[in-house]
Amino acid sequence: MNGPSSRADVALLAVNGLTVEFDTDEGVVRAVDGVTFDVKPGETLGIVGESGCGKSVTALSIMRLLPQPMGRIVGGEILFDGENLRQLPLAAMQRIRGARIGMVFQEPMTALNPVHTIGRQLAESLLLHEGLRPNDALRQSMDMLHRVGIPAPDVRMTEYPHQLSGGMRQRVVMAIALACKPDLLIADEPTTALDVTVQAQILALMRELQDDLGMAVVLITHDLGVIAETSDRAVVMYAGRIAEHGSVYDIFDRPAHPYTQGLLTSIPTLSTMRKSKLPVIEGMVPSLADLPQGCRFENRCAHRQPRCAEAPPERELVAGTHGVSCYRWRELTPSAAANP
Repeated sequence: MNGPSSRADVALLAVNGLTVEFDTDEGVVRAVDGVTFDVKPGETLGIVGESGCGKSVTALSIMRLLPQPMGRIVGGEILFDGENLRQLPLAAMQRIRGARIGMVFQEPMTALNPVHTIGRQLAESLLLHEGLRPNDALRQSMDMLHRVGIPAPDVRMTEYPHQLSGGMRQRVVMAIALACKPDLLIADEPTTALDVTVQAQILALMRELQDDLGMAVVLITHDLGVIAETSDRAVVMYAGRIAEHGSVYDIFDRPAHPYTQGLLTSIPTLSTMRKSKLPVIEGMVPSLADLPQGCRFENRCAHRQPRCAEAPPERELVAGTHGVSCYRWRELTPSAAANP
């Protein structure tokens, strides 16, 4: 029987060895290098890291929306429900976008068309993927706006993006992404540029809709607090590679990679705010045009050794599904080493 319970442990999305390159004025740069992770039905996977680490490029690669002609996937596979999205004809991929995989983009003002009404943009997805009649699509669009917490949806349907607040626009983008009840939602920095109160509302709305629709979520953010609050598992990226992955408990309670440890240490707390200087990770992220041949965190790591500059460490399992790419993780996480 192929019911939901029998498929609970089968990955809905499996990204294996994803490698993405871009043509730039400085030459060819590798923005994503051998990234591997999976997402199971109904779970939330958080992808966290600094700006430029490859988070958004990974999301755009899954959707096959890399900027053309400069961006291209040069390695790996993207399996969605067992089907390799890299090999699909464009027409087949367009049928999946919006219908089975929805995406909330980082900046709602650029994701929405400024010359079309909210109603037209929302109904477009339903007309394309659900084959509804125009009146039925408009009615369902209003229902979706009401569901994401937008008051007076009949009025908002006639308005343009510039007439809405940032929080309202983000709700509209979410309504468009969820209109066809997708199996997977990719949310790329969905709370960026929103004030704290609206951020909390958007995250609560995402959780509520996820529970209602039973969808899986890939949540991309630079905010570890958002990961802690919303995710089941997390992937920590640095300079195009995965530094560490595991359950939220693994990442926050027993981080094994020096970069993850540095990120957690630099989070402001009441005790650190009393000090004159907040702990930071010294140094800069290496340029994608001039990446080191060894560990990409080596130039900023207080625990580096000569071998760290010579070759990148392989990913090793700390325990269970907790994995890390670091030569010295056993020394840095004694509690994890004691329970391999």
